[in-house]
Amino acid sequence: MAKLIECVPNFSEGRRPEVIAAICEAITSVEGVTLLDKEMDADHNRAVVT
Repeated sequence: MAKLIECVPNFSEGRRPEVIAAICEAITSVEGVTLLDKEMDADHNRAVVT
């Protein structure tokens, strides 16, 4: 069975989708890494990717 490691980073950016898109592109460019979800909150200027 393969090991699974979950990372849920919190970024201080929730108002510019292009910034989060660039972060998600960098994450998904890594072989073996899967991006499950992303949430942006403009009110708190935060984004979380899983």
